Amino acid sequence: MIPILGAELVAPLIGFDATFIFVLITFFILYLIFKKFFFEKVRDFMQAREQKVIDSFDNAAAVNVQAEERLLEYNKKLESAEFERRDLLKDAKTKADLRAQTIISEANDRAAEIVRQAEAEIERERQIAVEAMRDQVAMLAVLAAEKIIEKQLDEEGQMLIIDEIIKGSGQDSWTH
Repeated sequence: MIPILGAELVAPLIGFDATFIFVLITFFILYLIFKKFFFEKVRDFMQAREQKVIDSFDNAAAVNVQAEERLLEYNKKLESAEFERRDLLKDAKTKADLRAQTIISEANDRAAEIVRQAEAEIERERQIAVEAMRDQVAMLAVLAAEKIIEKQLDEEGQMLIIDEIIKGSGQDSWTH
């Protein structure tokens, strides 16, 4: 029964008649069909999805832990490399200083040898100059003696006189 109020038609929202019973039966049958064919699959899908999400979080946590371990290992390797670099630089500096000292020592030795050779050469030259001076002084002495005695001596005689003059005058005075 549908009461009419004015020109409008008013129907009840829920009517308890045969249609309602068919709707309930249809709903129940659909529920059983869905339960048998779909709900279990949907539930399994949702559980699998939930497990994948949990596994992803666990995997991400494991990856983070592994990344932190690698970062610590990397930092240790960097520190080790830094210490090794410092040691290598220190060793290189020590070797360079030692090599420099060796080079300086060799240079000093060479310089001392050159000075010694130069002194020996100077001494030889001085000896040669002293000998030359002795010869010239002796020649001058002979010439002076010739003039004094006005006599000509032969070369052999001159050499004998020169040797006697040198021996007689003392060799120490010529070396100074």
